[in-house]
Amino acid sequence: MTTTTRMATTAEPSTKPPSTAPPRRGSASRRRSTPLTIAMLAVLAYFLLPLFWLLIASTKSTQDLFNSFGLWFSHAPQLLTNVRQTFAQDDGVFVHWLLNTVMYAGVSAVGAALLAAAGGYGFAKFRFRGDRFSFNLVLGAVMVPATALAIPTYLLFAKAGLVNTPWAVILPSLVNPFGLYLMRIYAQDAVPDSLLEAARIDGAGEARIFGTIVLRLLAPGLVTVLLFTLVATWNNYFLPLIMLNDPNLYPVTVGLSSWAAQAQNGGAGASSDMLALVVTGSLISILPLVVAFLLLQRYWQSGLAAGGVKQ
Repeated sequence: MTTTTRMATTAEPSTKPPSTAPPRRGSASRRRSTPLTIAMLAVLAYFLLPLFWLLIASTKSTQDLFNSFGLWFSHAPQLLTNVRQTFAQDDGVFVHWLLNTVMYAGVSAVGAALLAAAGGYGFAKFRFRGDRFSFNLVLGAVMVPATALAIPTYLLFAKAGLVNTPWAVILPSLVNPFGLYLMRIYAQDAVPDSLLEAARIDGAGEARIFGTIVLRLLAPGLVTVLLFTLVATWNNYFLPLIMLNDPNLYPVTVGLSSWAAQAQNGGAGASSDMLALVVTGSLISILPLVVAFLLLQRYWQSGLAAGGVKQ
């Protein structure tokens, strides 16, 4: 006869001392990231402080620029007055300078982006004799500073009769070796070879492939090159200075520099608030760049994200 007994198990209280948990990794990582956070805040302040000063200074008169604290508003802000005087000074020549800058930068940015896309796509997807040597020449041109080419460019354009014309500013800005290098690297992974072969099998020509397929795939890279060229041409000072003699053709950089020279020398047409107008004009001149970055940032961010993903 088999009997089954059930053993009642009673849980005895644990006599082990409570174990001390190791320190969390999160607190250690926070301690390690504190110096990095401080460094990033310092870099952010380094870039934003001049913009903050420019905004504050645009609300002051010339006398308040020297008599009040530089990083805070004066007792009587006059931003609207400075803006009206800036646009009215010298019969509204500041408007001509802005329009000239928009034309120079816009045409140069679009043209440089399209040329860089075509060149980068050609170097990435086509093989021809001397392609490596030609691309190495492009890389070498990146190392040449633009100021070193200013005088030879002026002599060349003087022979061609293009000095003191808008083409003297636009044509040199169309050549962007760094943009071509960037587009070549981007096109190598962004444009699949299988897609190109399928388009050729369907009977599409190379021009149609580039215009309808390649440009769409290269849109984030195009926006990057466009923004770089736009900023470089918008802020360009030395090339328009030596190429242009007519004040009506000046971009905003050279025009504001001429106003600053009048304010320092007290020349003809200089008013007591000329220095304040230079500061206010500088603030107005950066607003289109801010708007361009805000409108195009989603394309630029998508391009950076696509470049960070391994194909």
